[in-house]
Amino acid sequence: MHNHAFERQCAAEESRHTAATAPIRNPRLALFALALGTFAIGTGEFGSNGILQLFSSGLDVSIPVATYAITAYAFGVMIGSPAITLLAARVNRRTLLLGLIVLFLAGNALSAVAPNIALLMLFRFVAGSVQGAFFGAGAVVAAYVYGPGRGGKAFATVMGGLTVATIVGSPLGTFIGQHAGWRALYWTVVGIGLAAGAALVAWLPRTDDLRGGSVAGELAALRRGTVWLMVAVASLGISSIFAVYTFIGPFVTDAAGRDASLIPVALAVFGVGMAVGNHLGGRTADRYPNRGLIAGYVGVLALLVVIGVAGSDPRVLLPCLFGVGATMMYAIPTIQVRLTGFAPDAPTLMGALNLAALNLANSLGAIGGAITIGLGWGTLSTVWAGFMLTSAGLLLYLTTIARPGSESVQSGSLASSASTVPVVGREV
Repeated sequence: MHNHAFERQCAAEESRHTAATAPIRNPRLALFALALGTFAIGTGEFGSNGILQLFSSGLDVSIPVATYAITAYAFGVMIGSPAITLLAARVNRRTLLLGLIVLFLAGNALSAVAPNIALLMLFRFVAGSVQGAFFGAGAVVAAYVYGPGRGGKAFATVMGGLTVATIVGSPLGTFIGQHAGWRALYWTVVGIGLAAGAALVAWLPRTDDLRGGSVAGELAALRRGTVWLMVAVASLGISSIFAVYTFIGPFVTDAAGRDASLIPVALAVFGVGMAVGNHLGGRTADRYPNRGLIAGYVGVLALLVVIGVAGSDPRVLLPCLFGVGATMMYAIPTIQVRLTGFAPDAPTLMGALNLAALNLANSLGAIGGAITIGLGWGTLSTVWAGFMLTSAGLLLYLTTIARPGSESVQSGSLASSASTVPVVGREV
């Protein structure tokens, strides 16, 4: 719903700040710096999965115990990121991003020298606590750069670094870990993070328009039922992407009967689909409050059925992997725009909650898939777990948020609510 009082306040603030706001000298470079930051974060996150066996052996623990480090990272995103966002509510978003990149560097550098699994878990939690807060603050800054009405595209730009990490960063990091030791992955991530930090310092705009808001305003957003409904819709619906991505290796070798050398190709195909869907989804989210999410969820449900029935044929499996990545990422910018529309006074926290929801979806999808395999239903049965979870998310959305007539109600965008102050329109 439109918040007319908030909009009038924004208009008044904009008239006061427009003259004093310095133009952004290099808007495209500012956006690149944000994407480079999320690329570094994604490389560390996804690359860790690729070296699981390596640090299991290096730290002399079993693989199930080693997975605790992966889980600790997810808990960092789900718990640490919202906490940091609240504690730093008043901090200028540029300053916050620079502080987060320092914390990210520390978490990964300490991960590289961790002497045991307990400390590695702690350091992965620290690194994970950066992710949601960085995406939330980054989306606010990107929205400022793009200008009003382009919040979906802004969030898609920030997410773009993460999708590229699935295509390039994760395979490269895994390769480095396999040939130079698992600790080398985290040092590589530190190197990318340093480059991202330098880019952020050089190219992010310095302006009071990116100042923070009050802690009370951020907390008030958590009392809105629509925010938690949207988090539930995201957690359930997006889980199917992980019910597939987590098991791509077994899909290729067990279900399709192909050599393991095809796994990197399958991962790359999935990642390219994510990149395409993210780009298109950002544009859709800025125009329609419901269409991106509904089309994305319905599309992935159809593809899951195809994989479940005929996914043992690589000629079917690979195009469907592209499609699953594309359709799910097509929905995610709409989730961010809707969340920020429900809490325009807390855009950074909404970004952190969105990433927290995606990490919960990661757990739900992986656990659901593991259960179906454990029941003896076969490798491809994981898609049916994803089908049930996404169906539940779509049903919840259709019956609570996407009510008849809501297409005519424009969802609040990141661009119109960055840090509770307006942004000056910019053409990028």
